[in-house]
Amino acid sequence: MRVFPASFAAAMAVVIAGLAVPAAQPGPGPVLKPAREFAAMADDKQRAVALFTEAGKVIRHPRCVNCHPAGDRPMQGEDSHPHQPLVVRGDDGLGAIGMRCTTCHGPANFDPSRVPGHPTWHIAPIEMAWVGKSLREICEQIKDPKRNGGKSMEQLVEHMAEDTLVGWGWAPGVGREPAPGTQKEFGELIRAWVESGAACPAS
Repeated sequence: MRVFPASFAAAMAVVIAGLAVPAAQPGPGPVLKPAREFAAMADDKQRAVALFTEAGKVIRHPRCVNCHPAGDRPMQGEDSHPHQPLVVRGDDGLGAIGMRCTTCHGPANFDPSRVPGHPTWHIAPIEMAWVGKSLREICEQIKDPKRNGGKSMEQLVEHMAEDTLVGWGWAPGVGREPAPGTQKEFGELIRAWVESGAACPAS
């Protein structure tokens, strides 16, 4: 009799459990105001704060914060509960040996079992943790190259607007609410925020 590794058994349990649940199609995500609606604000700082506050609807949405945990365990679901089965980030953000992210997560969403996927699926580095932080704290954090993966402001805009893993938040598969608006609208908000001086909200 062949004995399968525990990690394989856990992965199969996720798949089988998903097959037993009817697949519900997610509805559209909440609306996101486009950047042009803030253009009439004369004060640069007030405009920047308003733009980032609107972008914060995406940044603090479960599709984003679930992969920016404050600890070693990612979150999942609309209520951001701890990931099931139990997994940890590991040394490289790709999971621990024996239970890597790719044990369950493939290069694309697998809707029959509601398992999300992407070619570079991983959780954000711990210095980029957002869970439990105010919008101001997140704002200051993403401007700091020591806590944003070494990105310049232009690289940050490109990351938000073009990165396909970020873009997964708007195509999360069956049973998950998409992030508000579209990635294009989100990227335009971030660019307009940077061009307005990148001021942060007061809280």
